[in-house]
Amino acid sequence: MSELSIAEPINTLQKNLQEVFGYSEFRAGQQHVIEQILSGRDCLVLMPTGGGKSLCYQLPATLLDGITIVVSPLIALMKDQVDSLNRQGIPAAFVNSTLSSQEVQETFSRLANGQLKLLYVAPERLTQHYFLQGLHALPIRLFAIDEAHCISQWGHDFRPAYTRLAILKSQFPTIPVIALTATADVTTRKDILQQLNLHDPYIQLDSFDRPNIRLTKADKYQGVMQVISYIKKRGQDAGIVYCSSRWQVEKLSEALAKSGINCAAYHGGMENDIRAVVQDGFAKDNIQVVVATVAFGLGINKPNIRFVIHFEPPRTLEAYYQEIGRAGRDGLAAEALYLHDEKDVERIQKRINDTENEHKRHVELQRFAAVSDFLESQTCRRQLVLNYFAEFTTSGCGNCDICLDPPSQFDGLKVAQMVLSCVYRLEQRHNAKYLVDVLRGQHNEKIEQAKHHKLSTFGLGKDKTPGFWYAIIRQLNHLGYLQQDISNHSALMLTEASRAILKGEQALSLATPRLQKASYWRQDKRGGQYDRALFAKLRELRKDIADSEDIPPYIVFNDATLSELARFKPKSSAEMLNISGIGQTKLARYGEPFLSLIKAHDN
Repeated sequence: MSELSIAEPINTLQKNLQEVFGYSEFRAGQQHVIEQILSGRDCLVLMPTGGGKSLCYQLPATLLDGITIVVSPLIALMKDQVDSLNRQGIPAAFVNSTLSSQEVQETFSRLANGQLKLLYVAPERLTQHYFLQGLHALPIRLFAIDEAHCISQWGHDFRPAYTRLAILKSQFPTIPVIALTATADVTTRKDILQQLNLHDPYIQLDSFDRPNIRLTKADKYQGVMQVISYIKKRGQDAGIVYCSSRWQVEKLSEALAKSGINCAAYHGGMENDIRAVVQDGFAKDNIQVVVATVAFGLGINKPNIRFVIHFEPPRTLEAYYQEIGRAGRDGLAAEALYLHDEKDVERIQKRINDTENEHKRHVELQRFAAVSDFLESQTCRRQLVLNYFAEFTTSGCGNCDICLDPPSQFDGLKVAQMVLSCVYRLEQRHNAKYLVDVLRGQHNEKIEQAKHHKLSTFGLGKDKTPGFWYAIIRQLNHLGYLQQDISNHSALMLTEASRAILKGEQALSLATPRLQKASYWRQDKRGGQYDRALFAKLRELRKDIADSEDIPPYIVFNDATLSELARFKPKSSAEMLNISGIGQTKLARYGEPFLSLIKAHDN
């Protein structure tokens, strides 16, 4: 293709990175992609969420003497990115259904007058005939397709409108196209290349690893209370809790709110205006936790999400990795906690088996089997995920529950006898929760009315947590020593095989229960030590500024930038420019109040 007209030579990349975006160096892969784009080549970029995909087209857009069109799937994501770009001194706009016809016309006037560098649009609008015709009259220099996995029927978030984007290459054959995604297996990658009809593309396949996210699984036995306890331990940290149904979202968010947690529900059955309010409140740190179906978060550009909880299982590892990838986008420590209950897994499998299309059912079952492998893994969880994405590794990560607390076996005969004996004395009429209460010596009205507090097994297991006993009961179910009577409120019943255990006639080795431990979410020290009192003051100042401008706080500065400010305590504008995330435009806009606060704090 003809050589692109570039406003500045390529050797100014580093200068632009520092002055406009406030970063001293590129992340892995970014510079190679940008150089390929500036040479006019199509690109497929696979980088993890938070890996810096946006910079791969935003920085070229500042150098090209024309317009970059960005295809983005969600309205909220467009608004956040446009707000952020404008505050960095990069003129950007979006066109979507939230704008009036007059506002759309004004945006096109700005485009025609050369006043914009980037325009964000949804795929549905971009592929409309009249819209494409309008683009032909503009100096388009680059098309960027974000969330490119949406183009593939094998992707976890298939969106039909994306399949029409192949028209870009037929209508604009000389304009380079960059497709970007954070999660795509080998099959999905091939589909993206084929459907977009990319010409001799440069493929940047970065590591999918997000080492700052701790991967943790814990047995779910009192799910609601576990979530409440976990969130309260995290203080004011922002987080997302994912459920698979709207009903569960409503129920769980109500329980969290009653416990005093600042949260909100989000799902597809809510009115658009309400969902927008929730998303906006979360982005602006006015809502701490969002309980949501998987639809939430794709449009969230919020970098300071510190945890993601899966209350129910995702259907694919791609979906899981996309969802946990919304945590820790600022590079600071974050955690992905999965609460596991086999009933949830069975329910998902049943839904998939009810799919009428045989081919689709087979593919979905195969993909869900990968999720099951992840959950049942006895080796490093991150290793399993990376291998799934064809990033093969043989070493453990040191930052998942398996690595931090390796699985072990113990002589389980005595604890098994305690459980089975208690089931026998309860006449095989009660469920696991009741059994655990008796074993742990809990006095409540139901137990005392039944006089079960007088049983010999009452309180035998009071030295163990509820989670321990639920895990033992689950294993005894698996091994065939117990079974549940689903016709009688899931009452636990003995089996013929349990006789030998009760009599001590055979040995029994059990897996040490995997329980939540504080070490899984201990404070990460990799970011270095910083003045936490100053950090808290900087956050307050950031929130005040953001509220006055009606923008999310991270658009002012993200947490990583604040932690550097609290660590290095710059005393001048020149020193502030050495802080990651602060360029000339942001320094001019926000530098003075932050410098004043740092000076006042140290006096």
